Amino acid sequence: MTIKSRKITRDPPGKIGLALGSGSARGGAHIGVIKALSDAGIRVDYVAGTSVGALVGAVFASGRINTLEDVILRLDWKGIIYFFDMVFPRSGLIDGNKIADFIRRHVEGKNIEDLTLPFCAVSTDLATGNEVVIKEGDVIEAVRASISVPGIFTPVRKGGMNLVDGGLVNPVPVNVVRQMGADFVIAVDLNHDIVGKKGVVNHSIFKSETVSSDRDVNSRLPVKGKILTALNRRVRAIDVPALSQIRQWMTRDQLPNIFEVLVTSINIMERQITATRLKTDPPDLLIQPKLGHLKFLEFHRAKEAILAGYEEAKSSIDLLFGRSGTLPLRDPS
Repeated sequence: MTIKSRKITRDPPGKIGLALGSGSARGGAHIGVIKALSDAGIRVDYVAGTSVGALVGAVFASGRINTLEDVILRLDWKGIIYFFDMVFPRSGLIDGNKIADFIRRHVEGKNIEDLTLPFCAVSTDLATGNEVVIKEGDVIEAVRASISVPGIFTPVRKGGMNLVDGGLVNPVPVNVVRQMGADFVIAVDLNHDIVGKKGVVNHSIFKSETVSSDRDVNSRLPVKGKILTALNRRVRAIDVPALSQIRQWMTRDQLPNIFEVLVTSINIMERQITATRLKTDPPDLLIQPKLGHLKFLEFHRAKEAILAGYEEAKSSIDLLFGRSGTLPLRDPS
């Protein structure tokens, strides 16, 4: 496989595809990447996303990325907790209806076909393990399926399938934007440096500590502690016999928070899958913001994630273009 260089213009030859990867709270980096591409005069023609990448991608494809940025920059711990509508013991801890409402408020157009840019969301068929690319129909349903982390969000029932997080099979959907028609693929990987980072909290979500009031929580705990304490309350409030037994098991040992256990386990798997897929189907430009220190619940650190995404994208773009003013494109022949 050879590399050819084409003269760069503000609208490079060929179609540009953007593949936005999974990464929970690190997803704010996608907004920074999109801003950097815009500032560099790079026009995106296709966008595909997995998990949080699908959420940001859908909003971007609808032309409302600036609105999304404004909203997530205002998120505090109470705003984050609002989205956790506990439904245990169904097929996930969180129903996801509030997240669906959030997406609905920030996406113009009911169906994917109505979006300004061609868009695809990647999910996984829970029964077969197959990759499911959703490229038409209800955009809210598509995103909701793509973000359904197993064990945390309930799956989405669609076409006889139970759909969950696309990161299980395709964390960074390079192949999808190529299939959409992209000649040049820009991929954003948010999980490359997450394994081995410290940050898993050694507090059970079922731990039996008590907090007297929200005011006490505000005064005594950092933001992440407030989120975990509020989640503790919600779980303790669910009156389910099986959950009582789980509480007894969990309070005997100082185990990590259940959300972190599930998500960290999936992240380890996704990192390996991503590395393999990027080797077999490499993008033309790979952007990897250094965000391994940000964890699943830390959406309140959106400003940090957006800045990291912007700076890494700008650096990658400058390095790719270089002083020669040429844009290298892979020749499939």
